[in-house]
Amino acid sequence: MGNLSTFVLRIRILKIMTKSAALAGILLLLANCAQLGPDLVRAGRNDYNIVLQQTEDEEVILNLVRVRYGDRPLFFDVNSVSTSFTWSQNAAASGTLFEYGGTELARNNLSVRGDLQYTERPTITYTPLGGKDFVKSVLTPADLDTLILLSNSGWSIERLLRLMANRMNGLPNAPRASGPTPSDPPIYEKFCQAAKLMRQLQKRGMLRLGYQQIEDKAIPVMVIDKEARVFTETRTIKDLLGLAIEKDTFIIDARGDRPRPESLGIRLRSLLGTFFFASHGVEVPANDLKMGRAMTTKDKSGKPFDWSLVVGDLVSVRSQTNKPANAQVAIKYRGSWFYIDDSDLNTKYSFLLLDQLAALLGGKVEKAGPLLTLPVSAP
Repeated sequence: MGNLSTFVLRIRILKIMTKSAALAGILLLLANCAQLGPDLVRAGRNDYNIVLQQTEDEEVILNLVRVRYGDRPLFFDVNSVSTSFTWSQNAAASGTLFEYGGTELARNNLSVRGDLQYTERPTITYTPLGGKDFVKSVLTPADLDTLILLSNSGWSIERLLRLMANRMNGLPNAPRASGPTPSDPPIYEKFCQAAKLMRQLQKRGMLRLGYQQIEDKAIPVMVIDKEARVFTETRTIKDLLGLAIEKDTFIIDARGDRPRPESLGIRLRSLLGTFFFASHGVEVPANDLKMGRAMTTKDKSGKPFDWSLVVGDLVSVRSQTNKPANAQVAIKYRGSWFYIDDSDLNTKYSFLLLDQLAALLGGKVEKAGPLLTLPVSAP
């Protein structure tokens, strides 16, 4: 009988130790939960960051599609995002471990109770952009300081000029595309040729935009290295733009309607004009065009004009019936899916540029670029 009692005692002590270990584990878990704050910040902040970036891209493509259909664009600004986290925890244990009475082990009991609570209260403030000041800002042409700032921030001068400029020394860059889709085909070929050649010189470090100090004023200028005079690209650029062959430094201004030997005139688009221009890269479903829901530009023979010739290598927003699988960003509008293919780097970079333009043109841009010390009259 004594051996049996000892065996029963050992079994019950083992059960008690197991329950005690479980209790210790729960208490340890609760103690570790006290350090969840940094994990919540790490996960929550990144999640909000990704969602805000994604929805901004969706808003851009949505408004490009709206503009292409002749619908009114609308922008919402996320003014603030604030959130509070609440984490509460408690644990309790009670019971009788064991009581030994004679040869019998009294009945034991052990109870464990725990409570975990997590609460998140986000507050997000949206502001629809509109009113006199906003309309004025999106309709005001970009200034040369913005062009120079972006050029010296690593952007291709070709991409900048083709998206932002209407005319350059008399060469038109589909200027009517800065508004609702025109019915007649655009003129753009010589402008694009000049912009591409300027990019080739820029990549070789022989063409740059900056400022020159003239009578205590920082004047925008374009400089082509003297060594590049003999290049075919340089000669073609100067011929297309009507620039003097013997000059290397040209003052830049906004008078882009005609060629001038000593100056480079660039007439820039407004932010809304840039959106209109980029919207011609939206692929409208054939049925919508057939139903007259979007304007169709026709060439001289009466056939639909292919806008991809103008903007296809800058912006390409594709469309299809089903939700796309390989989309960097996609939205559903008028029963179709419009999206940017994730492998289309040109369009993704143009979207990034549109985002930077929207931010820059919303406020005053300070002069930011190299101070070029070559005299204006340098040979």
